[in-house]
Amino acid sequence: MHIIKRELRANAKSLLIWSVVMIIFIFLMVSEFSAYYNNPEMGDILNSMPEQMMKAFSMESANLTTTTGFVSIASVYFYLVLGVFAVLLGSNIISKEERDKTAEFFLTLPISREKVILSKWIASIINCIALNAVTGASLIMSMLNYDLDSEYYKFVSLLMIALFLIQMIFLSVGMLLASVLKRYKTSGKISASIIMVLYMVNVISSISSKLENFKYVTPFKYFESAKLLANGKFELKYILLSLAIIAVSMAGTFVIYPKRDLHL
Repeated sequence: MHIIKRELRANAKSLLIWSVVMIIFIFLMVSEFSAYYNNPEMGDILNSMPEQMMKAFSMESANLTTTTGFVSIASVYFYLVLGVFAVLLGSNIISKEERDKTAEFFLTLPISREKVILSKWIASIINCIALNAVTGASLIMSMLNYDLDSEYYKFVSLLMIALFLIQMIFLSVGMLLASVLKRYKTSGKISASIIMVLYMVNVISSISSKLENFKYVTPFKYFESAKLLANGKFELKYILLSLAIIAVSMAGTFVIYPKRDLHL
């Protein structure tokens, strides 16, 4: 419990900054929505856009002039931002003991490395839930001036679950990378690079039907908001795939990190 509290305090400032940025981003985004709300002319403009561009940004089946449609189109940016937050958190929470020269302190504690990893994982999950909650609350508060129906609240609820799963995937991958890589300075850079590569794979696979199978490679494809909006539910295969990635990544972390030589 002491380690969990320590990690929560250590990441409090970072969480606050990310939360403020997320709130500002959402409210600025919604401020632009007034130009689209119930405006059929905007719908006509979107319909005239190239099909490939619409698919690249998951706009082919969403109505930008409605609250749910607008948020569904913007959701890919939420995935991206919260994914970056999670992967950097996972990477830094493991590697920072070497970076801050506190690894020796942990080695002297009468606890196993496995328990240290578990405590850091729990603290990271709490941070992800907090930023997720800020995002969900902002999406509701910022839209209160518009007529919100049960469909909007249901969609936001599904989106928050999807965001949490995306966070858990990248959090676990970030922790695994930090455990595997010998140089702590490179783990954060590589983790962030993976996010961007997977996002580009998501865009490319949306444009080209020949690359459709790449949808299993990038988590951004697992919970496409357009499908969530249309179906009102998740696809079981992507839930299972997400849980598998999380389980394998965390299992790898628990196996590799305790055997790793720490640089004091």
